[in-house]
Amino acid sequence: MTDRMSLPPILAAKHPTAPSVFRPGNLLREARRQKNLPETSVSEICVLDPDGDLETELRRAGRARPDPDWPCYHTTLSRFTLGAEPFGLVPRAVGASFAVLEAEQLFASGCRLLLSVTSAGQIADLGPPPYFILIDRALRDEGTSYHYLPPAAFAAADAALVDAVQPALQGLAFPVHRGATWTTDAPFRETAAAIAAAAARGALAVEMEAAALYAFAQASGRAVLCFAHVTNQMAQAAGDFEKGEANGTTDLLHLLAAMARAWREYARKADHATESG
Repeated sequence: MTDRMSLPPILAAKHPTAPSVFRPGNLLREARRQKNLPETSVSEICVLDPDGDLETELRRAGRARPDPDWPCYHTTLSRFTLGAEPFGLVPRAVGASFAVLEAEQLFASGCRLLLSVTSAGQIADLGPPPYFILIDRALRDEGTSYHYLPPAAFAAADAALVDAVQPALQGLAFPVHRGATWTTDAPFRETAAAIAAAAARGALAVEMEAAALYAFAQASGRAVLCFAHVTNQMAQAAGDFEKGEANGTTDLLHLLAAMARAWREYARKADHATESG
């Protein structure tokens, strides 16, 4: 038997099924008290936008407005609509721990589906960037996921949810692949050996949030879908990191609209099955 005291701190003294003393709802309660804010709900569908380009473009076009009642100490939240569907948008929550910090608070505030779309570096050559990957599992090379799930190589998305939304992606005018990514806390330590090891495990791209978000989702029973927007080849040559029209937001908005429609249908069927059962 492994001596738990000899484990590194990232694995030692972890009890993923035990309740936490510090709860997101309590943090939000105190933030509202200090800021004198009313208790309000976020949109049922929320988006994490680590690069912040989506918020920048929507605000510039007058299509998004800041929510003055979002109580989070660390971020702002904007609201926008696509068709008749309202969205909440949190920009610049970069990295595994920050992403899950926001995910916890969003779900405590009424979110039902969280979509994360993050820039990613190409590992497998699926064509010239930019393109998207619907992440179905992520290699756990970060710390946050080990607080939510026992040690394992990957954290996986809800397979039924991924299967349900994938057909909606096939009619889009740009490529959306499906597969694994490598989630790392240290982007500037993406060595040749580390990249080769991730590739050997099937990773198509490298990003910084998905493994932790999927571990959180699995542990809490929340609906989370992560996309890698493969925009670069790790700046190994000049001219990298080009996202496409309007910094990639034109395609991204079509992606989000398709996901909203697909999830609404999936949720409707799930709710009906629960009521019938």
